[in-house]
Amino acid sequence: MISSRKNLLLAGLLASATFCSAGAFAQAPSAPGVPAAETQSHAGPAAQHRHMDPAQRMERMQAHRAKRMADLKLVLQITPAQESAWQSFTAAQQPPARPAGAARFDRAEFAKLTTPQRLDRIQARQAERSAMFAKRAEATRNFYAALSPVQQKIFDVEAMHFAGHGRGGHMGHMGHAGNEAPAHAKG
Repeated sequence: MISSRKNLLLAGLLASATFCSAGAFAQAPSAPGVPAAETQSHAGPAAQHRHMDPAQRMERMQAHRAKRMADLKLVLQITPAQESAWQSFTAAQQPPARPAGAARFDRAEFAKLTTPQRLDRIQARQAERSAMFAKRAEATRNFYAALSPVQQKIFDVEAMHFAGHGRGGHMGHMGHAGNEAPAHAKG
């Protein structure tokens, strides 16, 4: 009886060791002599985005936003008469500039606050965001009113893509379950 327990225990340990070490063998080894930074450069966009410094990330986001707006302007075929409404709309879509050196969020400082103080901070931030949203919504309504009915239909479709973080974004998933890109957006 003892020998069968030993055998069973030994078999269990051997199986556990095999399963635990399988993950180490399954990983692709990095090429010898290739620096880790070079192998990370081949990582996906999300991994590269995490490793950017805040200034690089902000620059990349601004470039992406500018491209999206230029694409939208092209698709909508904004006329010279609509240009001022377009300028007001795009200006309202820009995030507010943060003062130089202003920290986004200090966890250590937040942890020192009492619960009512934290709630006050959160409520103040929500009020700021609500005011920014109201400004953007009003600018969008004014811009929408300046569009022709055809442009409004195009904007309705395109606005859904913006809400989903671009074509094929988190909410868009173009090509999945009937979520196709509009005919004018297919290239």
